[in-house]
Amino acid sequence: MARTAVTNHIRQLRQERTGMTQEALAQACQVTRQTIIALEAGRYAPSLELAFRIAHALGTPLAEVFEWDPGPAR
Repeated sequence: MARTAVTNHIRQLRQERTGMTQEALAQACQVTRQTIIALEAGRYAPSLELAFRIAHALGTPLAEVFEWDPGPAR
């Protein structure tokens, strides 16, 4: 199974900076806890809107939450 080129620091930011639970983050972003679990595990790349919601809920700039690796040039 291929991993997404989008990686994130949601778990670290959530735990270390805010102490927010997965459930609280999910509620703040209007998604399910399962969505947060999949994001943290790197199994899912969020929509742009959800990425902004997550960054806002964590009080962190988008670029500190998500990284994109375009891979080798084609």
